[in-house]
Amino acid sequence: MEKISFWEQAQRNRRYSWVLMISVFVTLGVLSVVLSLIFARMYGVGFMFIFLMFSTVFNIGYILVTYYKSAEIALSSVGAKPAQESRYKQLNDVVEEMAIAGGVPKPKVYVMPSPDINAFAAGRDPEHSVICVTEGCLAKLNRQELESVVGHEMTHVINLDTRFVTLIAIMVGLVAILSQMFIRSMWFSGGGRDRESRGGGGLMVVLLVVGVILAIIAPIIVKLVQLAISRRREYMADAGAVELTRYPAGMISALEKIKAEHAAGLKTKVNAAVAPMFLADPMQARIVGMFNTHPPIEDRIKALKAM
Repeated sequence: MEKISFWEQAQRNRRYSWVLMISVFVTLGVLSVVLSLIFARMYGVGFMFIFLMFSTVFNIGYILVTYYKSAEIALSSVGAKPAQESRYKQLNDVVEEMAIAGGVPKPKVYVMPSPDINAFAAGRDPEHSVICVTEGCLAKLNRQELESVVGHEMTHVINLDTRFVTLIAIMVGLVAILSQMFIRSMWFSGGGRDRESRGGGGLMVVLLVVGVILAIIAPIIVKLVQLAISRRREYMADAGAVELTRYPAGMISALEKIKAEHAAGLKTKVNAAVAPMFLADPMQARIVGMFNTHPPIEDRIKALKAM
């Protein structure tokens, strides 16, 4: 197998991730344009502007709350508690060492009550980031393995993956909201049918068909893109852990322990909305494919061994 450096792996995954994110922007833009045209013809230009003003205010509020409170929302959803220095000295030391190696401020450190091996990072930038590990990480990993797990999450912080994933989640949510608004508005489209009868009916039918199709498939498309980005980012963070620790065996060993836990049926109990943030797939999908939040652990181990 051809050997590649962790830098080359990270660069490759970064390119793939940007392509995927641009595709989400395009999908959101196309959906917005089509729905605006439909509302203009169904209810008139005045109603369209009222709708756009309302949706803009709502979307801005949704974006601001999600963007600035993403870490707090994630921590609250898993019941995480601050990792006090006196009780979790080794964990805090490891996080500080990885932060120094990465040239970023030390994130706030949290521990979540779960017996399996897992972790996640969150926050809009390195200055407002958090790293959370499960109790299983502390109980089952040796120091080198813990360093690799923390290095993996620190890479998400350094590369602004936490911001990137938050923005993608926001766009996924907006597409879903727009689609639902359009579908529900179809129940109140009597005025649109009156306008259709006065002319332009053919174009209206085409717009409605396109709008319905987009409203159905757009949320599915952007969700698949979100999951694809999540999978790519895990490969990049694995490579980053090697860069920070200079010890590929630590990350490989930690993933092998996680693989053994998955085989035994042990998993993290979390909300599906935060599942893509974790080091390993907490949902443990039995069928590997495009709907998975993470790449197969076997593939991640294979990529690390190829470095």
